[in-house]
Amino acid sequence: MKKLTLLFAAVLMAFTTFTFADPFNKRLTSDERAKLEAGEVVIRNTGDIDKICMTKNDATRKMIDIIDDLDPAYLAEIIQVRPYQGNEDLLEKAKAVLSNIQDYTTIPFRARAGDYMLYNSAEITEDTINGNSRLILADMDMDPFGLIKTHIDMEENDTSLFFQMMNLNQLRYRDQYNAVKPQKMKSVITIFRDGDNWVLYALGSVDTYKIFFLKDRIETSFMNRIKTFCNFIFTKI
Repeated sequence: MKKLTLLFAAVLMAFTTFTFADPFNKRLTSDERAKLEAGEVVIRNTGDIDKICMTKNDATRKMIDIIDDLDPAYLAEIIQVRPYQGNEDLLEKAKAVLSNIQDYTTIPFRARAGDYMLYNSAEITEDTINGNSRLILADMDMDPFGLIKTHIDMEENDTSLFFQMMNLNQLRYRDQYNAVKPQKMKSVITIFRDGDNWVLYALGSVDTYKIFFLKDRIETSFMNRIKTFCNFIFTKI
């Protein structure tokens, strides 16, 4: 009888583990998982949407589909896991930080040329709230790409928050070369409840012109800036 009870308990445990799926897939390494469990931010140079470590669920499906449709030349994941207990108001904090566009000009950025702010200026030109959705249009200036006409949209519910930021105009590298077409640089963030935790998950992506002699420089310029932005947001929340 005792053996039968133990067997039943083992089967029940296996079934429970299977039923409550891990939001991450096998591409998340054991070292990366350990860092997430310790509360650290993990940044993965994924490069391809098929290599991300996040599974599709109700909270992540939209962002993954957006990046899949973009089919970017460069892609990175930024991830953090936080306990729900003690962070019950995380979505409200995140919404406040993400919508404070002027605060983007305080994001420090380190480059070969020295240390400066990620954005030189940020000004909202349109702000529309419709129920649980918000649309912000802003003019933002970033070296070495100049003015970025920026589209930001957010959606929220009781258990998740979606954020997307993308360029609306063509971006030029040091005003010499076309670097990115409109709507081809996107940062997408989703924060969602997963059992006893919040998962903060971002995909930073850019699809650039193929300029052979500037490939590495443009990749570094864009991806470092996208990673810096997402990491700042995670730290600020």
